[in-house]
Formats: sequence, C-alpha cells, structure tokens
Amino acid sequence: MRLGFAGTPEFAAVALRALLAAGHDVALVLTQPDRAAGRGLAMRPSPVKQLAQVAGLNLLQPSTLRDPVVQQEIRCRELEVLVVAAYGLILPQAILDLPLRGCINIHASLLPRWRGAAPIQRAILAGDRETGISIMQMDAGLDSGPLLALAVEDIRDDDNASSLHDRLAQLGAGLLLEVLDRLPCAGREQPAEGITYAAKIDKAEAVLDWRLPAAQLARQVRAFNPLPVARCVLGGNVLKVWAASPQAAAGSPGLILAAGRDGLLIACGEGALRIEELQQAGGRRMSAAEFLNGTVVQVGSRCTQVAS
Repeated sequence: MRLGFAGTPEFAAVALRALLAAGHDVALVLTQPDRAAGRGLAMRPSPVKQLAQVAGLNLLQPSTLRDPVVQQEIRCRELEVLVVAAYGLILPQAILDLPLRGCINIHASLLPRWRGAAPIQRAILAGDRETGISIMQMDAGLDSGPLLALAVEDIRDDDNASSLHDRLAQLGAGLLLEVLDRLPCAGREQPAEGITYAAKIDKAEAVLDWRLPAAQLARQVRAFNPLPVARCVLGGNVLKVWAASPQAAAGSPGLILAAGRDGLLIACGEGALRIEELQQAGGRRMSAAEFLNGTVVQVGSRCTQVAS
C-alpha cells in the first residue's frame, strides 16, 4: 500500500519500522523540525527522521501543515493512506482530505478515555488498571474519529511511563498492520460517555507534595519516569526520584521515618513513600542505599517540596 507517515518520537518510529518491514511503500515521511536538546542544546533529529534517513525515504519537516506548498507536496504523492503516530502537529482538513482512504492515527489509550497529548502518563497517574491502543480514522476533532480497532494492555503495578510506552509502541505497530490489511473498513463511532482528556504534562506536576497519599505520590514517580522525573528537596539539595513505593507507616508529612539499606522512608498525608532510586543535581542515578552510603540523612529531619 502506498502510504505517507507522520510521526516524531520513538513511539512513532516503532510503527514506521513495522511498515517498512511489512513491505509497504512509504512514499513520504513527515516529522517535526529538529529541536535543541541536551546540556549543549545541540540540534537533535527526531527518531522518525533518523529512521527515514537510514531507509532513504522522502522526508519533510514543516513547522505547519497549513502551508499550501507543503499540502501540494503531499498531494502529488497520491497517497492511499496517511498514518499518523505522535506527530505533534495539527492536521487541517485540507490534509485530512488528501489521501484516498483518509488518515488513520495510532493512539496510546482506549478511546474515548485519555484523548490528547499524554495518555500514557495520565493513565498511570489516575491509577487505571488497563490501557491500550486505538487505531482511529482521523477527523477534525481531538482524537474523536471513528475507531477501526482496539487492543487492551494491562498496567502493571511496577510500570512506569517508559516500560508502558515500549509495550504500547509494539502493540500499536502490530495493530496498525492488521488494520491496513483489511482496509477499506468501516469504523464505529466513539461512545459519548467516558471521555477524558490527557493534558500535556507540566513540569510543575512532578513536584512531590508530601501532604498527598503515598499511593498517589508513587504513581507520580512512575508516570514521570523518564520525563520530567518526580523531585523534592532533602537537606537543601534537589533530588530526582526515579523509583519509589507506598508503605504502611505514619508520621507528619515530609518527616524522614527511616534511612538505610531499604531506602528513604518519608511520611505522607496517608502512609509513607519509600524512595528506592534517586539522583542528585548533576549526578548519576543510584539506589537510595548507595546514596546513603555517602550522605548522612538524619531520621526526624524533613524532606520538602521544590519550587516548580
């Protein structure tokens, strides 16, 4: 099938890799412009761009899809389908109308739950027990088009955003190939009930508020791994918290209850949070036990929030 592909991060690259392996003719790839990243703020190509260049695919990096020149470039490719996965740009109606069989989207939730930018993180934050992949015929709304296929994936107790992302990326790639094999096919309208929105993650959300229940803070830690990473202040130093678990213990919120081989145990509004892996500013990730080997933390001292 003659396809176009629009995507940017690794989630999308997994799908593009599957399309190429399955022998589809990917006539055009759209990805976002290179962004400055890392401490040196060097310009970094997206995972989709890197894959497209290695595969020798035609590549465009427009800053908008409303440019008539870009639209003409897509039109002249005479695409059967435009596949979209975590692209990051809005597709205007003029683009949606170009492919013979329209545009289809790979979305990392069970629509209509978690429409929007951050479905994986929002599902973990909310304590959902399952999520999945939706393949959707795109319309002008936000993730509101008819559903072509769904696949369910359990959210495990130890899942963070990274581990869940990787499983969903593979699930989405496989489900996409199944849908393409049976096109054209009719979609079903999304239910009117159960619509929720997965707003983009704000860095301020990663600050741990010890007044909240430990179970909620543990979900924050999991949801914000690998980005933007949960954080707090201990002894005047900002700590990134990479792994933590809720425990049955009590104390004044923020109070250090224990500091030893099992990690740092910090009282919360309900229960306590055991920090198991952390990182100091400018340092490397390490176990809490390793951190405590080189840092004295007094039981009875306090862990506080950090300015967002």
